[in-house]
Amino acid sequence: MAAAQIIPVILSGGSGTRLWPLSRPERPKQLHALTGASTMLQMTAARVTDPDLFAPPIVVASGRHVGEIEEQLGEIGSRPQLSILEPVGRNTAAAIALAALEAPASALLLVMPSDHVIGLPERFLAAVRAAVPAAREGHLLTFGIAPERPETGYGYIKRGAALAEGVFAVERFVEKPDAATARRYLAEGGYAWNGGIFLFEAATLLAGLEAHAPDILAQVRLSLDAARREPARVTPNPELFGAVRSKSIDHALMEVHDRVAVVPVQMDWSDVGSWDALHEIGAKDEDGNRVFGDTLVIDTKSCLVHSEGPLVVTVGVHDLIVVATGDAVLIMPRGDSQRVKEAVERLAATSQEGQA
Repeated sequence: MAAAQIIPVILSGGSGTRLWPLSRPERPKQLHALTGASTMLQMTAARVTDPDLFAPPIVVASGRHVGEIEEQLGEIGSRPQLSILEPVGRNTAAAIALAALEAPASALLLVMPSDHVIGLPERFLAAVRAAVPAAREGHLLTFGIAPERPETGYGYIKRGAALAEGVFAVERFVEKPDAATARRYLAEGGYAWNGGIFLFEAATLLAGLEAHAPDILAQVRLSLDAARREPARVTPNPELFGAVRSKSIDHALMEVHDRVAVVPVQMDWSDVGSWDALHEIGAKDEDGNRVFGDTLVIDTKSCLVHSEGPLVVTVGVHDLIVVATGDAVLIMPRGDSQRVKEAVERLAATSQEGQA
């Protein structure tokens, strides 16, 4: 690996239940092709294949998905230098610590969720290049998404003083606001959405965890000391990794570290966090419908109609979300897709009652 290369760290451990019934724990959303011919995982990996800038990636994923992950990456010519297989999910602080402990201390790590869409990848890469000097100087970098609307579903980052061209100190992180506060942030300027993409040296990340979340770092290290190791695969000890405290990297480190910087970037970004978000970013027909799979829409307007199997026909409807898989159908008004969580929770409770 050339000294100038960045190691992409692709996080692929989420369950993605907000896109039920398509996305499920056994096959989460990043393994599906939702916005084109490639899966979200493949699109993430394809953004970081320039050999002059990037080394082969480290993938941190659930052990049950590793076969399909490696197969999908192989289809686009991306071969991970290492797959770290989490026996159980313990949030992003633990996942990133795994990668940092396995990487060279001086390596720059670009941490990316595997289930985001970036419509303007050249702007993303320009932001990464702009962030490198600050990361080499010991900052933890985050990439702030230029807000397009007063969104209440994301945390925000308030930028402070300029550190370099396009790089700013972080004044503070802000939790998800109410609608009035989000409108004020947009009017004031200087705020960005927190997209959960980071750049830092492995040693800087580990020193930060040692200072602010030493129990997480120590327990992750123990799990790796007792890991099962195969060629290009590492599985932390299940019992020891299961004892790691579950905490996001934002709460464990980014919000409390004294050298955090942000690179604001407008890159046509979405975390595809709901069926409504997918309707918003997808290509639509002349009636505002986004359709996928075996579908027929008649006198249908502003709908998302997605089929992974059976023929789905809509007649005389508008502003609906209709999703069909081999064993489930979801129908709801557009604008209510955050309520999918209610359905997933109700189904889980019903399943547990049936097993009791």
